Parts: sequence; structure tokens; C-alpha cells
Amino acid sequence: MSDPSAKKPLLSEADMTAPSLNYAVELQLLAAQVGFDWPDIKGVIDKINEELLEVIAEIDTPDNTTRLKDEIGDLLFACTNLARHLNIDPEQALQGGNQKFFNRFTRLEQLADKDRRSLQEYNLEQLDQLWHQVKQESDY
Repeated sequence: MSDPSAKKPLLSEADMTAPSLNYAVELQLLAAQVGFDWPDIKGVIDKINEELLEVIAEIDTPDNTTRLKDEIGDLLFACTNLARHLNIDPEQALQGGNQKFFNRFTRLEQLADKDRRSLQEYNLEQLDQLWHQVKQESDY
């Protein structure tokens, strides 16, 4: 039987049913309430760079899926922290990024259709050139 007087962990107040990016923000905000937070954006960016280097270090290790997944999770968590520090909803930011990619890739397909070619007929360098053309066409 559990002790009814036992203190509830602070982070248990976060909504585990929220989308993962929003749940990460809730965890960070709760930790920040007790001073466990970066004092400025530089610390967050340094942490992202550190986590990215850890991902890179794990990439070439054979049979390392579990460790690589863990490091990518840390990187995503750190990126979510950056969004929070910049007052950006990471879920909305990712939705916007997804939509932007969808729109640009659809435009890339349209350009290929205009040339009467399938995307499979392009090599990566040619696709990249089309991608840059599409990016230049967009407003930002």
C-alpha cells in the first residue's frame, strides 16, 4: 500500500496525453518553476549542439538503434526547449514545417510534370536544383 502522505512528483502534473512536443514543453515549464532552466537562449543552443554531436557520434555504431533513438529523442527535447524559450508552440511550428514541405514538394512535382518527367528520372543534384527553385518562388 502506498503512503498517502507521500509527495507527488512535480513532473507528474504534466499532461501525458498531450502531443509529445507539448508534453515536453509542460515538463520543461514545471522544471523551470523550481529554477531548473537555462537562464538564456545561448545555453539552449549549446545544448542542442551538444545533443546533435551525440547523435552524430552514434550514427556509425552498428546495431545501435536503441541508443540512436534515445539521442534523437534528447535532440528533439532540446529543440522543443528552444521553441519554448522563443515563445513558439513547437507543435504548431512542426505543423507549419510539415505543410511548407508538403507545398514545396508538390510544387517540385509540378515542375517535373511540366518537363514531362517523373521525379524518378531526376538525380539527387537535379532534384536539389528544383528544390532551390521552389524555395526561391516561395514568399520566405
